[in-house]
Amino acid sequence: MAAQGPTFVGVEKCKPCHRPEFETWSQSAHAEATKTAKGAPGFAASCLSCHATTPDGSLEGVQCEACHGPGSQYWPIPVMMHREKSVAAGLVLPAPGMCNRCHDGQDHHKAVEWGAFKHDHREKRQAVELP
Repeated sequence: MAAQGPTFVGVEKCKPCHRPEFETWSQSAHAEATKTAKGAPGFAASCLSCHATTPDGSLEGVQCEACHGPGSQYWPIPVMMHREKSVAAGLVLPAPGMCNRCHDGQDHHKAVEWGAFKHDHREKRQAVELP
């Protein structure tokens, strides 16, 4: 039997250790992205590639893993406590250009400039930095 690759765990797994990030995210447009898309005229399943964490929409909203990658192998505390271990286990550290996957300036996709735009939780307090 082939080994299963990383899977999405959902924002509820991230929330206990990243409460400030969760609180501001939960009030953001990213948290409501799936609901917003589904309520828009012309909604199609393809909209979920940007408006949900998973392509099938099973994890609604643009949750942590939409940018940081599926968390099944990096979210456990003994791994997440160490930046190097987390990255080795699949944690993606967003970089310039990543936002452009969805924020490409086309149609209704507002373009963003890396460095000028910060997530809500980074505006209120520095994000958790791993050792």
